[in-house]
Amino acid sequence: MMPTLTNASARADILARLKRAEGQLRGIQRMVEEGSPCLEVAQQFSAVRKALDSTYVRMTMCMLEQELDAHLRKGGGLESDLAPLMADVQKLLVRMG
Repeated sequence: MMPTLTNASARADILARLKRAEGQLRGIQRMVEEGSPCLEVAQQFSAVRKALDSTYVRMTMCMLEQELDAHLRKGGGLESDLAPLMADVQKLLVRMG
């Protein structure tokens, strides 16, 4: 079972970032509808991609911190105990590339 993001502060931060990116995407849609120059539209696409990449990294790091904290609280310490978590992190990072 994949972990869920339980840190309320991190969840609020991620949601705020997503809402900003959503606003940027709406702006791009408006620019396309209005016939803005392609270079200006492309620059906005780049900004949205950067914002989403940053949000993705933030979410991944929050999940990792949360799961490591839970693991340590249980008294875990063996690398083999962390194998499922590390596999999940690897999947997330590969998807980013």
